[in-house]
Amino acid sequence: MSGYRNHKNIGFTLVELLIVIAVIGILAALLLPVLAQSKRRAQQIQCVGNMHQQGIALQNFLANNQGYPIPFGGKTADIHGSWQRQLEVGGFDVSKPARNFFEVGVWRCPSARWGAGVPPPGTYAAYYSYNVYGVEPRGALWGTEALGLWGHSSLDGFTPPIRDSEVANPSDMMAIGESFYGGLILFRADLSYLESRGFASSRHQGKANVVFCDGHVESPKLTFLFEDTSDEALSRWNRDHQPHRDKL
Repeated sequence: MSGYRNHKNIGFTLVELLIVIAVIGILAALLLPVLAQSKRRAQQIQCVGNMHQQGIALQNFLANNQGYPIPFGGKTADIHGSWQRQLEVGGFDVSKPARNFFEVGVWRCPSARWGAGVPPPGTYAAYYSYNVYGVEPRGALWGTEALGLWGHSSLDGFTPPIRDSEVANPSDMMAIGESFYGGLILFRADLSYLESRGFASSRHQGKANVVFCDGHVESPKLTFLFEDTSDEALSRWNRDHQPHRDKL
């Protein structure tokens, strides 16, 4: 018949569709880890950038105030509030910080995740923390001469800051580090505790970003930062650049 055309079946068979789906699944399985790694790397770079800016602010504050921020400045202090607010005002030159400044911008690590109960109801989680005690246990020397950047105790309640001349090796003393438990104070802690509070090992592939007193940033391994008891690891916590192993 002259008007008849033989139309061939140009669709996919069920077997062919299954093969295509399987190939797409294999490609997705290969690409997803690469994409996840790229995302983590981008977050690591952003966090380092945040801390680089904090390092610059720390140097500005030091130049303008001849001393480091204290953990918390009372209303009689030149700049009151937390060390974060002191840097925001005296380092970044923001005269009136926003109420939530500590949750955005350079104060927020994009990789941070928190465990159950962090932060407690009615509070906020800090993404970065300040080296107050050095290697000494948290809170052991409240209001006294700690090895970190706490400041000096005084009878009138005012806390004179640590001067730049009091830090023996600014390029090898940590000032600010990532907070893996949501608090404002950087201290040596068991990694199991930091893991349960802030998933420490997965944040930056087992590393932490740290700002030193001279403003530069490093990314040491968590084990070196919190578990290593060598002189090299311990001395970088203390302003006299001594290990003080007896204080652990």
